[in-house]
Amino acid sequence: EFGYEPGTIVTGKMVAALKQMGFDKVLDTDFAADLTIMEEAAELINRIQNGGRLPMLTSCCPAWVKFFEHQFPDLLDIPSTCKSPHEMMGAIIKTYMAEKLKIPAEKIYVVSVMPCLAKKYEAARPELVNDEMDNVDTVITTRELAQMIREAGINFMDLQEEDFDSPIGQSTGASVIFGT
Repeated sequence: EFGYEPGTIVTGKMVAALKQMGFDKVLDTDFAADLTIMEEAAELINRIQNGGRLPMLTSCCPAWVKFFEHQFPDLLDIPSTCKSPHEMMGAIIKTYMAEKLKIPAEKIYVVSVMPCLAKKYEAARPELVNDEMDNVDTVITTRELAQMIREAGINFMDLQEEDFDSPIGQSTGASVIFGT
């Protein structure tokens, strides 16, 4: 989007751009992806020990889940019941982080930046609501973010890299395989 070679890591510049555009906190999904991995592992062990449906597939891809719902509804017990990392993160932000930062959850607006359009549909699913609040309020794609950066007049290539905010804790980094 900004003239870099494909595969160039520009995460720190993205954080800087989001902060310049007015986002109060910029968090990554690595911590929540670690939680997803742990929850899916626990669910798999439970299925193995108690005769549950196997194989078990991750539910991190909303397009995959929707495909099962429409094409193979008899196999809906194959995907994990876990939320995807960005949905887990939204839930954590509006519960644990809200309490830790002493901010009422209803005053928090969570925006996920995702590479996939299906994440927009996922965020609107009625079962991903806690206490009458969406876990994630809006999803923008990486291309939409690039357009917003341009519209804000930010010279992306000249940005100094910034770190994600870390009000929750460290992650293993192993979750990078999720690509979220």
